Amino acid sequence: MKRLPLLLLLFTATLVRAQQFGGNPPSVSWKQVNTPAARVIFSQGMDSVALRVAQTIAAMNPLIQPTIGFKQQQVSIVLQNQTTISNAYVGLAPFRSEFYLTAGQNSLDIGSLPWPLQLAIHEFRHVQQYNNFNVGLSHGLRILFGEGGQALGNALSVPDWFFEGDAVYNETLVSRQGRGRLPYFFNGFRALWAAGKDYSWMKLRNGSYVDYTPNHYPLGYMMVAYGREKYGNAFWKGVTHDAAAFNTGLYPLQGAIKRHAGIGYKDFSSAALDHFKEVFKADAKDPDAKYQHFIADEEYPAFVNDSTLIYLRSTYNDIPRFVIKSGNEEKAVAAQGVTTDNYFSYRDGKVVYASYRPDVRWGYRNYNELVVLDVNTGKERRITRKTKYFAPAFSGDGKTIVAVQVASTGKSELHLLNADDGRLLSALPNTAGLFYTYPKFYGDDKLITAVRNFKGEMSLALIDISSGAAKYLMPFSFEPIAFPQVQGDSVYFTKTSGLNDKLFVLDIGSNQLNEVTIAGQNGAIGQYQPAIGNNKIAWTGFTASGYRLQQYNHADMTLAAVNNDQAPALPDMNISALSNDSASNISASVMPAPLPITDYSKQYRLFNFHSIFPSLDDPNYSLQLVGENVLNTLQSQLTFTYNRDEGYKEIGYEAAYGALFPYILAGADYTFDRRVFYKGNSVYFNETAIHGGLQVPLNLSVGKRLTSLSASSIFYYGRTTIQQAYRSLFADSYYTYISNTLSFRNQTQQARQHINPHFAQSISLNYKKSVSGRQGSQFLSTGTFYFPGLSANHSLVISGAYQYRPQNNGISFSNDFPFSHGYTAVSLNNMNKFAASYHFPIAYPDAGFANLLYVMRLRGNLFYDQTHGAENDFYADKSALNSNFRSAGAAIFFDTKWFNQAPISFGIRYSRLLDEDIFGGTGRNRIELVLPVAIF
Repeated sequence: MKRLPLLLLLFTATLVRAQQFGGNPPSVSWKQVNTPAARVIFSQGMDSVALRVAQTIAAMNPLIQPTIGFKQQQVSIVLQNQTTISNAYVGLAPFRSEFYLTAGQNSLDIGSLPWPLQLAIHEFRHVQQYNNFNVGLSHGLRILFGEGGQALGNALSVPDWFFEGDAVYNETLVSRQGRGRLPYFFNGFRALWAAGKDYSWMKLRNGSYVDYTPNHYPLGYMMVAYGREKYGNAFWKGVTHDAAAFNTGLYPLQGAIKRHAGIGYKDFSSAALDHFKEVFKADAKDPDAKYQHFIADEEYPAFVNDSTLIYLRSTYNDIPRFVIKSGNEEKAVAAQGVTTDNYFSYRDGKVVYASYRPDVRWGYRNYNELVVLDVNTGKERRITRKTKYFAPAFSGDGKTIVAVQVASTGKSELHLLNADDGRLLSALPNTAGLFYTYPKFYGDDKLITAVRNFKGEMSLALIDISSGAAKYLMPFSFEPIAFPQVQGDSVYFTKTSGLNDKLFVLDIGSNQLNEVTIAGQNGAIGQYQPAIGNNKIAWTGFTASGYRLQQYNHADMTLAAVNNDQAPALPDMNISALSNDSASNISASVMPAPLPITDYSKQYRLFNFHSIFPSLDDPNYSLQLVGENVLNTLQSQLTFTYNRDEGYKEIGYEAAYGALFPYILAGADYTFDRRVFYKGNSVYFNETAIHGGLQVPLNLSVGKRLTSLSASSIFYYGRTTIQQAYRSLFADSYYTYISNTLSFRNQTQQARQHINPHFAQSISLNYKKSVSGRQGSQFLSTGTFYFPGLSANHSLVISGAYQYRPQNNGISFSNDFPFSHGYTAVSLNNMNKFAASYHFPIAYPDAGFANLLYVMRLRGNLFYDQTHGAENDFYADKSALNSNFRSAGAAIFFDTKWFNQAPISFGIRYSRLLDEDIFGGTGRNRIELVLPVAIF
């Protein structure tokens, strides 16, 4: 079998996004705001959000075009407001964007700007990038293969660090905040520099299974910001044009930087990082961490008593677990369920946190449900259902919980709930339109919470529980605030101040603000998630080996008075170009403008063919014209296939419609000039195949389990038509059958280094039965079960399969039986299989060459397969086949990144055949190249 794997695997890798097929119920009605730059599509009730997004884009677009290019193709932006996830994307194939509109709680992380505004100023920069990277060879690939061709060309020429770094620069440029002004954004690199870790460029780009490496967002921002500061605002416009056009050879961006900057890529990247090292040169050094690998993230500490802490611990070889630490002894309490963040609150032996739960059917609808954990027993209770709660906290007596509820409209409310059963006690009015974060009880009748206003400024607010009225304890500013903790009449919290996220304490009675400092504090970056005991204080700080707990006595604290009347502007990290641009802080001057709102038809550009994907799988050569609408409710493809062996041609169409509760599946294929030999002569015939059916995909995930169940039933019609010259020898024939499939998958969470989940099950049942015409049936069942191995990252996998079909089946069903490794696969009437494999890591090289190939991990696999096959009247003398097909062997897999970007795993497998391969091949030793994904 001949393949072109690398290029096509990269093609596949460029198109992976967090989209949900058929994710909204049919009851959702859609509206639109249509402008030349963007069509904003939204559900009823989201008019004001859609208008703000459209107005921001319209005001910003002409001012930021000069730094990237003036090409403009309208993009469709779909506002998804039923999810608890804070995210967004812009992508090609098809060209569209989706905003997930629920804002996160941690303002230090991504800022405090209104979330739709933040998404608009970041994501629309990606729109401009794709519009202007359609040049040169990338344009040629688009002509040949559509949007998917441009996506491949752009991915090979412009790295992801530029896409995201440029977008972060834009959010920093057009607002008074943006991540480029937030110390939290740079913590990863600051920790590496403080520890003296001088990682190679390839390691910084590709990551590691053993060492912490920051993602490509801060790396990209530092590169982009330095380029604009040093070489002017138009620098990257020229660089990315030449790169996307492939004007500078094999390394497009590297060559373009050398052309426009006059220095090599290595020197440029070193100078960019050195600029920011200089900004943070005052950071305390942490030389003891230089040779440490990643240890753990220790987050959200809380005092059980002055000698005991509870916190969440996450490592690369274990899932997040609640841990109690007394002295130097640690005891794991329980694993945390799946969450959108790791926040939790503790009081009197109980933990409460918000557990993520997807809707059973609709992928764009999910929930945060409150879970209470008994620390003494390790048992959990889910006390709310189908809620969107964030940052829950206990009252002083542990009987009430306050949580932030975020409605689908984006409105934020404080809810008080009964801690035993989750019953809603009261919902506090929010007449000021605030966005609440991390609320805490202050006595029995008040709450303390960090709040964001409509501009994105923050303050601490004292909320009266009876009326919802807010008293602001600090002036509003763009300095983010997070993690308030109340102790008596004082509230401790983290706030951005200059180049650092510092710990402060506010005396509520006197309104005196103090900075908390500790003499001899170690080299951890930032002071986050404070916990206050009777005599001790703890927080977590970021290091090169993870978030690490810092614990001190109250006597070690020094309080320095701070002026609480005003706050300075956020730092620009010595990037003066941010203020020397006509687009500087343009988002603050966006004025409401009347824009027409109209209905958006769900049938608009329903087929939306956008790309042509080639498939080369000798002897079959195919072209697939692929389509998908903006709402992601119809996926379809037209296919043309040529078979080199028989010389036949096939045209086909497949479609899946996901806007209803069951998917509707349909397709048709017509094959002409198929050929068989009869008495030494070729006989030609044509085939028609039509199918249609339903599939119900259910997501049953809850708590610590990720579970899915899918059931489908598809009706097939097939007809063989003998061509005219051979009708005297053979008659036309037809058949119909139904294929019923049931698939179940369940797994526990998986840590970064885990090759497989510690516990997982995958079971599939398929039964095909003829209805009319030719007679036939086939039953196939497969199952795979995952168990932990001898070490944390080892995995034992047991699998089995069974297939049965009657003798003299009139229909040749597809062969999906997982035959033993190394053998020529065949489909027999009666087959069963048992297999066992053991997976283990071998090494973590963290090494590559030429910015082309980077090897992150080598892992091994020992296996034993045993297939038994039987079929009556198999041989010419009517004797039966009854044989074993056993094999044993080993494989080595390489988990790699290509071009510092695309993750691709491949392996080499050796199989020793313990029985004869009677269906093909010679010898007992087989070596195969293993590719883990199908090519298209």
